[in-house]
Amino acid sequence: MRRMNTTPSKTTTPSTTTPPAGTTDPAEGSADAVTEEATAQDSLVKDPATDSPAKDPAPKDTTGTPSDAADSGTAPDDLAGQSDDDDDDALEPDPFDEARHGVGAGAAAVVSAALGVVALTGAWTGRVAAERETLIGQIQTSGGGSAAQQISEIYGDAWHTTALVNGVFAVLALLVGVFVLVRPAFGAPSERPQPTWVRAVALAGVALGVLGVLISAGMYFDLFVSLPTAGVPAGG
Repeated sequence: MRRMNTTPSKTTTPSTTTPPAGTTDPAEGSADAVTEEATAQDSLVKDPATDSPAKDPAPKDTTGTPSDAADSGTAPDDLAGQSDDDDDDALEPDPFDEARHGVGAGAAAVVSAALGVVALTGAWTGRVAAERETLIGQIQTSGGGSAAQQISEIYGDAWHTTALVNGVFAVLALLVGVFVLVRPAFGAPSERPQPTWVRAVALAGVALGVLGVLISAGMYFDLFVSLPTAGVPAGG
């Protein structure tokens, strides 16, 4: 007969039951804690926007702060801007210098033109000199003289004296005008060229001077109009 084993066999089987709701497995809790700690460390090292290690935007400088470095970087730009402004002020012409430039040459050119006009129209000095010659001729012929002598002494000398005085004014106008035109070629060179109006007036003075010299020479040598001659008496 078989004997039956009345003692129950003890076998252990792993528990496959799930934990109740609201409770967590200790192993899973510890894993989640490790994962969160690693994520926190990564967030401290990496930039959230670029997912790259964050860099210090302003490295520490032992000699000064970042604002000091920015100020020192902009200081040369400020100095360069101030130097450019100074150069512009230096290059800008001074109105007083512009007004003074060419004053002497302009005055000389106007004088040359005025002398040329006087040489063509005559001056009171020429009229006075002509009257003086006329008076001298009358005195010389008061005691008697031929008609040709009277014409020469009274009229001819006065005519020639007027032509001579006008010729002197014409020569002066010519010399002054030429001096104004050739002045920039001699002496210390000027930074600015001679004004155009000065050259124009000087040229006008030279032209009037040349014309006055020609007319005065023709009057003096009786090239345009000869002296009158006395007629021979009919009974002679």
